[in-house]
Amino acid sequence: MFTGIITHIGQVAGKEVRGDGATLRIASPMVGDSLARGESVAVAGVCLTVETWDDVAFRVTASPETMRRTRLGHLALGQDVNLERALRAGERMGGHLVQGHVDGLGRVRSVRREGVSRILSLATPAGLRPHLVDRGSVAVDGVSLTVTAVDAAGFEVTLIPETLRQTTLEGLKSGDAVNLEADMVSKYLAHHLRFMSGEQESRQPASWLAAEGE
Repeated sequence: MFTGIITHIGQVAGKEVRGDGATLRIASPMVGDSLARGESVAVAGVCLTVETWDDVAFRVTASPETMRRTRLGHLALGQDVNLERALRAGERMGGHLVQGHVDGLGRVRSVRREGVSRILSLATPAGLRPHLVDRGSVAVDGVSLTVTAVDAAGFEVTLIPETLRQTTLEGLKSGDAVNLEADMVSKYLAHHLRFMSGEQESRQPASWLAAEGE
């Protein structure tokens, strides 16, 4: 479990494709901070398991399902990624409950300045839209953010200066893809209501991103 409060920015130091999955090496000062084999780390909002590490980087494996549902397969060598270690019991939770289970990919529609902040507008897959509520929570590439506006095709969030300094969101531009995770409470509630009404839960196809305007 995570909170969406980014603690480090890492860099992709290695990438080895294995069938439909991949092994990633992520360079970060985190490796000197009592990192343990088997612990969970959110990489760009994706919960992955630490396998090994050296003085520079740690290694994780992304399964075929993870590669299909996230943008990890498109990461380039040297690219920055948001990192967060799992929440410890008793710690302050400054963001919201984040599982690191990406629900779909968003596409940046626009980035505009508003005073010292930036307004990030994102197109989203249809399956996520019922979980997007004005003033509700959403994780974008692992960053806990507050939804500030919702429309028929997506939503907006405000990036304050601290968020721009501490995360990779500062570099986003129109057309970029991002990992999205909807609010966990909303997803469980929606599933419960579908179950009670006898409806079957639908799965958003992973290829939705290829269809502009969906």
